[in-house]
Amino acid sequence: MTQQTVDFSKSRLSHLFNVETNMLGDDFIDLLKALIRQPSVVGAEHSFFRVLQRELEERGAKVTWYEGLLVAQGNKPFSTMFSAHIDRHGLVCTGPNEFQYAAFIAANRTDLLDSAVSEELMSKITERFQSVPVFAYEPWSGSYRGKGFINNSYICEFRNNLIFEIDGLDSVVAGTPVAFEDKLRIKDNRLEGQLDNVLTAAAIVYLFSQGFQGTAFFTAQEEAGKSWRYLLEWFRRFGGSTNRLFVVDTSPFPNIEAADNQLVVLRERDANASFNPQATKLIEDLCKRHDLSFLYKDRYVEEENAKLIAQGKMPHSLGSTEMGRIIAASNGLVDGTTIQIPTTGYHTMAESASIESVEAFMKVLSALASEFD
Repeated sequence: MTQQTVDFSKSRLSHLFNVETNMLGDDFIDLLKALIRQPSVVGAEHSFFRVLQRELEERGAKVTWYEGLLVAQGNKPFSTMFSAHIDRHGLVCTGPNEFQYAAFIAANRTDLLDSAVSEELMSKITERFQSVPVFAYEPWSGSYRGKGFINNSYICEFRNNLIFEIDGLDSVVAGTPVAFEDKLRIKDNRLEGQLDNVLTAAAIVYLFSQGFQGTAFFTAQEEAGKSWRYLLEWFRRFGGSTNRLFVVDTSPFPNIEAADNQLVVLRERDANASFNPQATKLIEDLCKRHDLSFLYKDRYVEEENAKLIAQGKMPHSLGSTEMGRIIAASNGLVDGTTIQIPTTGYHTMAESASIESVEAFMKVLSALASEFD
């Protein structure tokens, strides 16, 4: 089966946005509350896939499992394609009362010496999760294996790695994933919790409630830099070329003021590749037509870097996304762009997004689904 590329210049913009103004009804909030409580630690996402399968099938989707990938499809699978990663940060037991950052283990970084992971980053991670409540679970079924609190974390000088100690999980055996205990909080018109990336995954599931007939990909191990491999394998199995892939995610900003300067975050490129210009322009046109403020994150980073360089400081990376990785590796097989929700509190238990931004994001997704239905 093959899919044809879309000429975005012929988009029927006048037919878009036949959606309700208030996108965040009780059904969506209830779904997000349920999903955020389900563990999905990097490298141990199987139990979350099971939960997603149930939610999607209840909404009429056809669900297929692949290694590291859950695919949900409607009656027109090659109309619109969205992808969201579903892994979240957590820990994994590596010995008696010894736990390590799961993303490092999943990425096979058993020794962080001379790796891209700086000591500064490891120090930030230890600060993010001091005294955080956690619980262990069986990775396939999600069965509960006990709870505890992080009481210490440090960089082991012998193994050059980040080690956590937890009160209450002495009996947990090596290989057991440990999730940060979380629930959705709503405060000052913002959603708060470990949102990356359960927020956009919930948005896609909700689309099926609204009659979405395209394809949704839910990928594992994005935080370990591996998700694009599972996604690319699907496209290699089924052939064809596409510029219809829209990767959705959150996008971090240093504070609420910076995050709230725009409702939607776009990108022309990341550190790996340039994105499909027609697809990106379509999202920009949608935002302009319907008064949804937006920002190009790559341009934002470049402007901030110019200030840093002028001050004699090191510039920041443009970042590495699932979209950029798959474009760079696919040799033209996969193309597309990204749509993101601006957030604060990156990779913490207090990551937050404004309700207005989430509403705008969901309007864009609904519009795209209607456009290519």
